[in-house]
Amino acid sequence: MRLKPFLAAGILGLPVLALDVHADDVIFADTAPVIDGAMDKIWSKTEWLPIDKHIAGAVPGESDFSGRYKLLWDSEYLYVIAEIVDDILYDGNADPRDRYWDDDCLEIFVDEDASGGNHLNDFNAFAYHIALDGNVVDIGRAFPSGGAAILLLNDHVRSEWTRQAEPPFKVIWEVAIKLFGKEFDPDRTDNIPVRLHEGKQVGFMVAYCDNDGSPEREHFLGSQSIAPVNGDKNLGYITASVFGRLRLVN
Repeated sequence: MRLKPFLAAGILGLPVLALDVHADDVIFADTAPVIDGAMDKIWSKTEWLPIDKHIAGAVPGESDFSGRYKLLWDSEYLYVIAEIVDDILYDGNADPRDRYWDDDCLEIFVDEDASGGNHLNDFNAFAYHIALDGNVVDIGRAFPSGGAAILLLNDHVRSEWTRQAEPPFKVIWEVAIKLFGKEFDPDRTDNIPVRLHEGKQVGFMVAYCDNDGSPEREHFLGSQSIAPVNGDKNLGYITASVFGRLRLVN
């Protein structure tokens, strides 16, 4: 998550694209799933998609990490359910804004209008880091003196997870996300989420930060294949041009 100046300059100056550019159809949820970490019947309407594309760190073995996810939508929310196998769940930083990428977290990237482009210090898109304790973190505007605001956006995302009692002890992580456009202002209390509709396209990627207790994140895998820039594929928090694309259908 540490942005190198030369990398930022390269990304801001050049088009960066995900290798997977087709649009995945997302089915309408005629009944909203209950966000409780359980597999409601409504989820049987849609297919699993893998979280298996390497982004950063070592490539884990299947017993260390594997993941997949499903999507649904209604007029208010984009719904995500992730099934995660992670042999050690780790949350080493009590402050939700401190080195949040080095804790286990589900990271969901959303570009409301699928326009792509830079979003590091604005709200052209969002990179929601959903922690095990439910806090939701993204980077905000840059400070004139350097660095940037680290925001808690807990009102954007509802999430709950449960862990199964039998091997391989799968984590079922259920999420409902309100979509906000680039006009979002964290200093205002009257931001209005976008209403979703059939035919709308949304930029999207899901990833998982995995750490088994090391000082830094050990593995980072996602749903999209990303072409590296200067050898780095960890670009989703900077540019929405590496996201995939969703099409909302009935």
